Amino acid sequence: MKTLGQFSKLAFCALLASSCLQAEAQVDLVRGGKTKSVIILQDDTRENRTAANILQLFVGRISGADIPVVANRKVKKGDILIGGQAPAGVKEDGYALSTAGGILKISGEANGVVYGAVSLLEDYLGVDYWGENEYSLKQSADISLPMIEKVDNPAFRYRQSQCYAMRSDSIYKWWNRLEEPQETFAAGYWVHTFDKLLPAEVYGEKHPEYYAYFNGKRHPGKASQWCLTNPDVFEIVSQRIDSIFKANPDKKLICVSQNDGNYTNCTCENCRKIDEEEGALSGSMIYFLNKLAARFPDKEFATLAYLYTMNPPKHIKPLPNVTVMLCDIDCEREVSLTENASGRQFMKALEGWSQISDNLFVWDYGINFDNYLSPFPNFHILQDNIRTFRDHHVKMHFSQIAGSWCGDFAELRAYLVAKLMWNPDADVDKLMKHFLNGYYGAAGDYLYRYIKVMEGALLGSGLRLWIYDSPVSHKNGMLRPALMKRYQQLFDEAEASVSNDSVLLERVKRSRLPLLYSELELLRTEQEKDFTAVVQKLDYFEKEVERMGDPALNERNNHAMDYCKLYRERYLPRKEVNLAKGAKVTWLEKPHDRYMKLGETALTDGLFGGSSFVESWVGWEGTDGAFVLDMGEVKEVRSIETDFLHQIGQWILFPLSVSYSYSTDGKEYHLWKTIDMPEERSGMVLFRGVKADSEVPLQARYLKVEVTGTKVCPHWHYGVGHPSWFFIDEVTVQ
Repeated sequence: MKTLGQFSKLAFCALLASSCLQAEAQVDLVRGGKTKSVIILQDDTRENRTAANILQLFVGRISGADIPVVANRKVKKGDILIGGQAPAGVKEDGYALSTAGGILKISGEANGVVYGAVSLLEDYLGVDYWGENEYSLKQSADISLPMIEKVDNPAFRYRQSQCYAMRSDSIYKWWNRLEEPQETFAAGYWVHTFDKLLPAEVYGEKHPEYYAYFNGKRHPGKASQWCLTNPDVFEIVSQRIDSIFKANPDKKLICVSQNDGNYTNCTCENCRKIDEEEGALSGSMIYFLNKLAARFPDKEFATLAYLYTMNPPKHIKPLPNVTVMLCDIDCEREVSLTENASGRQFMKALEGWSQISDNLFVWDYGINFDNYLSPFPNFHILQDNIRTFRDHHVKMHFSQIAGSWCGDFAELRAYLVAKLMWNPDADVDKLMKHFLNGYYGAAGDYLYRYIKVMEGALLGSGLRLWIYDSPVSHKNGMLRPALMKRYQQLFDEAEASVSNDSVLLERVKRSRLPLLYSELELLRTEQEKDFTAVVQKLDYFEKEVERMGDPALNERNNHAMDYCKLYRERYLPRKEVNLAKGAKVTWLEKPHDRYMKLGETALTDGLFGGSSFVESWVGWEGTDGAFVLDMGEVKEVRSIETDFLHQIGQWILFPLSVSYSYSTDGKEYHLWKTIDMPEERSGMVLFRGVKADSEVPLQARYLKVEVTGTKVCPHWHYGVGHPSWFFIDEVTVQ
């Protein structure tokens, strides 16, 4: 039986042994700004060299010491060994850190050795990387490491997101453990690759049978889909893929996937038979991909489950070397996918695909494509959605966010999704506060409150948040006047708190742009407003966006400076009086049902619509349009102009022609003019006024507007063969 004294001696010996072990494991990298350590590359690979360079760079920035980087040298105590065999349990892109024996060892699989280096800097040396060449660290002449034995693996083997910083700052991508398609997919072939693999400009004219059959004919074109059961298509594509892999011997994955667009799939007898047997339009797609996968068993193939191919087939299963890229593009964003009514179909599809495939890629949308410079409060759903993907065996993930310069909290979004794609169970609120306080300094708390107030306002409003949103959609919800006043107050306080730090103040001002833009968008929809105040707000916004480099407004390449110019021309008062303001509208060829009531006032209310078709615009789908304006009495008229929208992403095209006629009695009409409109293929959001003038005044009470629409999307458009839209807003008569 041991005495109390013996127990004390044992405890002391155990403590001493532990201290000795810890002392042995501790690595002194820098002392007094000097180093005896050497970074040794086990093998001089790209990944090992990148890890060494990043570690060397930041140790130097912290301490001033320059640790040499060498290859194939004997390792001694105090050195840093990069590379080598990773221990058991390290998976693709995972890493291991160890200070056993007084040597810092960083190893990993694939890119994991680089991620190990940046994790060491972040977790043990206190370095944070926020944005494009933006980082924080605490300088010290001494750098020591405690005992470390760590293995860490990502939840997803491929993690992709968006941020402007990735274009010019290579460290940013490595630090956030992100990948890009060109690094993984052979020749950068990823999504919407049909026309790249089987270009319609080469085969379309001579072989229309290679392309989708629907609505009674084949539809060859740049945006067309394939006839997936045509054996010649398979052979041509196979030869093309073989040549791509031979030209890219370091790659084994390629994407073979439908062009953008919905319900443009082939419905020929053979393709339709497969899809009907499988109970899903993905049936013929997986049939084709499985044939490719069998032809090239040592390669991997990815394909989209997107729009019409979203639902899984009932019987056929993707082969093990086929990856299914499932997209949730149609889902709303105010609550998570498992809570959202619009997410039910996606969740059903996700569950179905996860039962037949272990190779799932999910493309999740956390972006407002039509308004980058608009608040998009979806931070509260990021973790729930990413956990859902992880729990359904998703292996690859693309979180598409508003990563554009000056986009709504672009840096914070990229930071959060990068952390969550690595570890979906991370404390997201702690991460958010850490970023806000680190990136914005004393302003961080105000911005945190701003985010949370808007998040609650969105949920309280009961309105949807979706990827083609407009601030105007939320003018009675999260952007109503009382809340806008509160948001502006929080930003005023945020700016004041960092007014003596030009770097932090600039970051706050940049993050305020979406609020300033929203304010201008809301003001243009108000009948009664102080135009002097509007001009002041517009002047300030214009000054800010010009100073910040004219950021993109949307995915269609419209920019903020153009918006300011357009605002002055389009939304500020005109000198001439609109004689048609308040005129009665009578339909001759009615618009789509959802726009009929709106159109009775929107066409003549004196307010011009914005770049999003969700407000003010009146639309016709697949038809011509015609209506009569009754101005109430006979007036002298010299001109009439009708305003049209062009937004090909929403299948909205300029019409073919517009005809104007006039009448004094509403019975006998005289043709004024017919104006043909040239085809417009630009991807930008555009407005076009179609105007008729008369040198002498015309006597008219009634004005007839007749529009000839395109009716069907042309061969170059990804809605090829399906109904197109045209949209009208204001009719101006002078």
